[in-house]
Amino acid sequence: MNTKWVLATGNEGKVKEMSQLLNSFSIEVLAQSYFDVSEVAETGSTFVENAIIKARHASKITGLPAIADDSGLEVDFLKGEPGIYSARFAGEKACDQDNINLLLERLKGVDATLRQARFQCVLVYMRHADDPTPIICQGTWEGRISTEAHGENGFGYDPIFWLESEHCTSAQLSAQRKRELSHRGQALAQLIKKLKVQLG
Repeated sequence: MNTKWVLATGNEGKVKEMSQLLNSFSIEVLAQSYFDVSEVAETGSTFVENAIIKARHASKITGLPAIADDSGLEVDFLKGEPGIYSARFAGEKACDQDNINLLLERLKGVDATLRQARFQCVLVYMRHADDPTPIICQGTWEGRISTEAHGENGFGYDPIFWLESEHCTSAQLSAQRKRELSHRGQALAQLIKKLKVQLG
């Protein structure tokens, strides 16, 4: 049986990643753009609030179960910035490169020992728009910000997210390795475990 879920994002990178992760469970993940679902204002002050807002909106419009994630990068030296504003760090219309450029500029001259950062991902699954008990999962991925970009894989801040254990940036990892390590991979692994319990 093939089950359709809507993924509340317009980010093709996230859709591709999520599809690969859920493929073995016979769940077809479709981007909300497939259903002409409009973007919803992310008015929350936390990753959790924003993820719930997005999942509820997508589920309400499509009538399907919805997954939404709100994720971002926290840089210790910048007191947790860009955080929930990661996608629009350099402005509402900013592209990935704009955001990377601004972050590197803000960290110019900062010693490597002070460039610790982490990706956070909060993943929310709602069975329907009025689901009173959405499943909420969180993944955290520790690293630091490199001084220049490396790698072509991934999206967002991946080219400057240095992983000491791998001796490369997130954008230099294979898709498989990234799924094993990433904040989104961790959150989704938790979601799958919880879904198995809930769905029997």
